[in-house]
Amino acid sequence: MISVYLDDLRTPIVPPSENSNWIVVRNYEDFIDLVQSSGLDNIEIISMDHDLDTTATDHYMYEVRKNYTIDYSKIKEKTGLDAAKWLIQYSIESKKPLPKCYVHSANPIGAGNMMGQINLYLKLCKKPEDCIRIWWDYEIKGRIFKK
Repeated sequence: MISVYLDDLRTPIVPPSENSNWIVVRNYEDFIDLVQSSGLDNIEIISMDHDLDTTATDHYMYEVRKNYTIDYSKIKEKTGLDAAKWLIQYSIESKKPLPKCYVHSANPIGAGNMMGQINLYLKLCKKPEDCIRIWWDYEIKGRIFKK
């Protein structure tokens, strides 16, 4: 079993469980490739960030924090929300259940959008709506961030 960590900057410093370590992917395309090549049956945990590059991060810092609204037309790259939507569609098409999903984004509006999509899908599948926002200790360029 593997655990997938989607984030453009952070690298988790703690294994997600005793049974697996993180495989870190930095963008939407690499996330899709890893999930497809691994298969949902072989993934224990997926944890996703929302802002996956500079336009999403800048939009959050300079606009979203002021008005609590994301204008996705201002974000050039695919976001964690795009990854969550793709993951749901992949689950439907492959007829495989989602692995345990978390959102670790610092962007609360983006995190809410992602959790809303995943939890609605889980509800429709009559599964517990247990996708939550979580903190994993991480590092960026050698600097450690702990809760």
